[in-house]
Amino acid sequence: MFPFNRINQSHSNSGADNVSSESGNRGSVYCTIKELMLLRFEAMALSMPSARRAVRQQAGAHRSPFRGRGMELSEVRLYQAGDDVRSIDWRVTARRQKPHTKLFHEERERPVLIICDQSISQFFGSTTTFKSVRAAQSAALIAWMAIEKGDRVGGIVFSDNGHHEIKPARSRKAVMRFINVIADFNQALSINNPAPGSEAFTLNDALLEAQRISKPGTLIFVLSDFLDFDKMTEQHIQILSKHNDVAAIRNYDLLERELPPPGTYSVSDGANIRTLDTQHQTLQQEYEQHITRFNQDLASTMTRMGIPYIEHNTAEQTRETMQKLMKLVM
Repeated sequence: MFPFNRINQSHSNSGADNVSSESGNRGSVYCTIKELMLLRFEAMALSMPSARRAVRQQAGAHRSPFRGRGMELSEVRLYQAGDDVRSIDWRVTARRQKPHTKLFHEERERPVLIICDQSISQFFGSTTTFKSVRAAQSAALIAWMAIEKGDRVGGIVFSDNGHHEIKPARSRKAVMRFINVIADFNQALSINNPAPGSEAFTLNDALLEAQRISKPGTLIFVLSDFLDFDKMTEQHIQILSKHNDVAAIRNYDLLERELPPPGTYSVSDGANIRTLDTQHQTLQQEYEQHITRFNQDLASTMTRMGIPYIEHNTAEQTRETMQKLMKLVM
């Protein structure tokens, strides 16, 4: 799919012109450290997946897509009325000739790893803000939610030019480091950036890094437009999900779902410029069919892998998307 990083109308056949210019409201094109810091207050109204999930699953009730926090053995005591017979420690029972039960408590923390895509394909938006800004906001909000829960927070922020990783740590300093990196990568984006070449850092590279630094039981969020999703991406996510909990948030813009109104447009990926004539009905139909097929294939692949998956429209507030995601994973 051609990455619409910049679309300018060549003829005034409609009111849509320069839908992704860097001029105008800078706040909708780039995010700031202050903005990402203030999301901490939004995080207080939301909650991360907790140990309730693991307890329900252990008891044979509704199975969640996530494993939840781990449970550590706390003590072994005499069996009491009402104890779950499945928790009986048969070795201790045989040795002491009296039934004994294992007691567990919730692990105090779990690692949370956030993969935030700030590549040039994310630097696009036709309505409220850019995909790259929504990804940055989502990453920061998840980080604040995790630290409020007492979890360890880290992440991988990447662009076409490279990446920066922050290993999970349970401190607000770790979140601030993460936020600073996000803002740096976000503000480095420009329509004048060269188009990514064969050596560009990709989502697949980021997922490979996640395999290297994540420990079993890590809660991993992947924030991207997934435009370069392929079989290798699927394999990397499957490997990660074997020993971790993985959720995916796809950023998209309405203009990516439907071509702009009939007219002649200049389309650029930062290096090449092409002319797009949307007056041809055949082109519109073929484009919409291609996009629909891509979206359906991506969603069905995530479902088949058991990955909680949600789409984030640039016109939708980040908190609304997080609320939907938490309903899927809680």
